[in-house]
This record gives sequence, structure tokens and C-alpha cells, in this order.
Amino acid sequence: MDRPGSPRISRSAFVDRSATILGDVTIGDGVYVAPNASIRADEPGSRIIIEGGCNIQDNVVVHALTDSAVRVGEGTTLAHGCIVHGPCEIGEGCFIGFGTVMFRCTLMDGSVVLHRAVVTHAVIPPSRLVPSGAVVDGERNIEDLDNVSEDVTRFVDSVREVNIELAQMYGRTDRGSPRPEPW
Repeated sequence: MDRPGSPRISRSAFVDRSATILGDVTIGDGVYVAPNASIRADEPGSRIIIEGGCNIQDNVVVHALTDSAVRVGEGTTLAHGCIVHGPCEIGEGCFIGFGTVMFRCTLMDGSVVLHRAVVTHAVIPPSRLVPSGAVVDGERNIEDLDNVSEDVTRFVDSVREVNIELAQMYGRTDRGSPRPEPW
């Protein structure tokens, strides 16, 4: 079996020392990766791209299966303990809540999946809200999803702004990235 590629991490990103980054992973500018996050593209032919300004909180798991990819679009937040299991495509400015599971799905720009939801084998249209505890399996239930409200948008924006500040603050110290490779 061929060894997967090595991580590529922007110098302006912050990756906590307790995070695990394995394989063909690209982490963009200004990304914040919190303690105990696990970002793994270590299976053959897998890759993960986390674009700039993203917020990857504590205990998040991002994993790509063999010959699959996960892309997390610019300015997206993956909240505490969520799982994004590829193949998955997460658009720009999205929010995935605490304990949510995403598998074989697409979340289009500006969409929000609140806490402890499950989204699998589905395409969520732009700026839609998947409520806490919802199960979206396949194309069922998608037509029932509301648009993201202004209150939710303000919440998502405030979370992202705080974590961008954290990436900048910790990025100026010696406690995070860059780290020697491999991790």
C-alpha cells in the first residue's frame, strides 16, 4: 500500500499540538484547529482540503475514506465533537453543530446544521437550516428545511469571528503550528 501524502499547513493557521493531522491534508490561511481534533486523509487516494478562515473546534473528526475527498469551504465552522466523514463537500460560510454527523453529503454555501443532527446521502441547498436532532437521510425531509434566520446567522458569524481571533492570537506564539512533519 502506498503511503498517503504529507499535510500542508499554512503558516498563518493555528493547529493545537494535541490535534492529529495525517495524510493528504491541506489547511489554509487563518484556520484554527482546536485541541484533540482529528483530521485524517490516511487511506489510499483520500484527501482533505480545509480552506481559509475555518474554525475546527475541540474533538472534531474529519476523515476521508479510500479514494474520496472532504472539502470544507472558506469561513466554515465545525463545532465541538462533530464528525465529517467523506466523501463530503461543505460549502463556504457553513456551520456544523456540536455532535453532528455528516456522511456522503453536500452542504451548500451558508447552510447551518445545528447540534446532534445526522445528514447522510443528501444535498442541502444554500442557506438552509437543519435543526438540532434532525435526521436527513437521502433526499427525504429536504423540502421541509427552513432558511437560515438572521439570529442564527449572527450566532454563526460571532463564533467564526472569535475563532479567527484565536487563530491570530495563538498563531503568534510558539504553542501551535507549524510543527515538524510527519505528525
